Amino acid sequence: MIDPGPWGVQEGYHDAMGAWRTSPPATIEAVLRTMGASEHRPLPPAEDPVMFLRPGESPAIGAPSILRTEDGGEIRVDDHLPPDLALGYHVLTGLDSGSSTTVVVSPGRCPLPPGAPTWGWAVQLYAMRSESSWGMGDLADLRRLARWSADELGAGLVLVNPLHSALPGFPQAASPYFPSSRRFRNPLYVRVEDVPGASDCLGGRLDGLAAAGRALNGGRLVDRDAVWRLKLDALQQLFDDFAGDARFDGWRAAEGPPLHAYATFCALVDRYGQDWRAWPESYRHPDRPEVAAFGRDHEPRVRFHQWLQWLVDLQLMSASEAGVAVMHDLAVGVDPGGADAWLWQDVFALDMAVGAPPDEFNTRGQDWGLPPFDPWRLRDAAYGPFVETIRASLRHAGGLRIDHVMGLFRLFWIPRGESAAAGAYVRYPAKELLDIVALECHRAGAYVVGEDLGTVEDQVREEMAARDMLSYRLLWFEDRRPADYPDRAMAAITTHDLPTVAGLWTGSDLDDQRRLGMEPNEESTEAMCRRLQDMFGVDADASADEAVTRLYGALGTAPCVLLAAALDDVLAVAERPNMPGTVDSWPNWTIALPATLEELMAEPRARAIAQALTRGTVAEAGSGAVSGTSE
Repeated sequence: MIDPGPWGVQEGYHDAMGAWRTSPPATIEAVLRTMGASEHRPLPPAEDPVMFLRPGESPAIGAPSILRTEDGGEIRVDDHLPPDLALGYHVLTGLDSGSSTTVVVSPGRCPLPPGAPTWGWAVQLYAMRSESSWGMGDLADLRRLARWSADELGAGLVLVNPLHSALPGFPQAASPYFPSSRRFRNPLYVRVEDVPGASDCLGGRLDGLAAAGRALNGGRLVDRDAVWRLKLDALQQLFDDFAGDARFDGWRAAEGPPLHAYATFCALVDRYGQDWRAWPESYRHPDRPEVAAFGRDHEPRVRFHQWLQWLVDLQLMSASEAGVAVMHDLAVGVDPGGADAWLWQDVFALDMAVGAPPDEFNTRGQDWGLPPFDPWRLRDAAYGPFVETIRASLRHAGGLRIDHVMGLFRLFWIPRGESAAAGAYVRYPAKELLDIVALECHRAGAYVVGEDLGTVEDQVREEMAARDMLSYRLLWFEDRRPADYPDRAMAAITTHDLPTVAGLWTGSDLDDQRRLGMEPNEESTEAMCRRLQDMFGVDADASADEAVTRLYGALGTAPCVLLAAALDDVLAVAERPNMPGTVDSWPNWTIALPATLEELMAEPRARAIAQALTRGTVAEAGSGAVSGTSE
């Protein structure tokens, strides 16, 4: 029997209620087998291909070597590394052995939010439609929301759902947390009218497409397939007329091989379908010569997908310059049939999925369907895929929310085909991953919020605090008043996976779960409602409007450096954006806000909440007072 400990595989865990749960032996065996453990290889590799340092450290090395610095310099090293190495990624190569070690010099700590304390909106961008949108919110809408929030409300941030790229073609994936790639972004969010050259083509068919797109705003649910058919038609016409642009050429050259590989993948999807695992065998690995030949033979289509990414980048940069910090959201993982899984298939454990064990809110556990990085193969790759993922997520970002930040410490692996309850935890090299996060955030000048909700080990928050990573505090989960929350945190009332204020207060969220046969924890939910009633003086029969204003008034008393308000709550939306544990029985990630951006900007409750979160004082709203006290 192979000892799972050295491989980082845990034989059991404490659940959300504190009880010890033993993982099934068959699961542990499957995880070890996936990692490459066997009777002939009972221990993981001992060699360490990566060395992590702080500025000023000068460790001894084993033999004379050449140090190639990130800026292209070369230094002969005989005994100790130089203490003045710049922050970054360097390569140390032994003169005799020829073996190489990546040397990472990290500040170890992340920047803190400038201008704090501040507040901002949490928005599902696809749901926030304006009168000019083509059936879903886009990057021009984000720019407009950011400008209004900064100039008129004094906000300092906008937190958006992940904008990671989805698979090309149809159907378009609804979940922003199940992306094809976390390194590239979704052209669905492009505002067609803002594309370079579009003003010369307005009229005729393009105007007809725009009208058809705006007509999609009439439905409450976002139809991504319908949106993409119209936008793809318009963008293809614009690309056909695209005579070239020096800015595009420079950007494409700077992005280099990763962009070309991604665009080649997209062109292959156009030809062979959305899941690379079902492609002809010769195209299933990016290093095959047939893939390179395909890219050459289909260069116009590869260039089209590169051009789409350039458009997203241009418009996202414009939104990021609108006066508030755009906080991007990093999903836990990727679609196993998508671009990142194809490009990095040798580093992913593709026969596993990550999720969460059963807890008080999800009594069956959760299987997110996302393949995890194998920590040993990731280390052997000098953490390159992780570096690229973090760096891409910080592009045009003032902040980064890391979803399920506990995944940098351990992830719950579930063998594909098994239930979520049959999983086992696998440890990750958290200190090294966090050093990379700190280095990339330092370079981007961006702060980090770690979503540390659910089952959280003590060392997670201790390590986050030591690295100036902000914690996440939700009114739904806290037993103390907001005034007693920690200052190094972002505080909010709810998230996309939890009930909205209106859904909780009216009982409609529990009704929805019962109707879906989800076996909700009604006792826990009712206890939470009683706690909120007692703590904040909100009557059980209070309207959803009153509950929203009272609770956000209380949130405004928190000393946290960041506060976030959900746009769903501004409009007293009862449905939550996502119902964990459902697939087709709930319209996950497709529910649009019931008002346009223009109507939202005229909503009195938006200004009342803004005033409460800015100053924590009483502000009059159409449905009652937003109070900074709970008396």
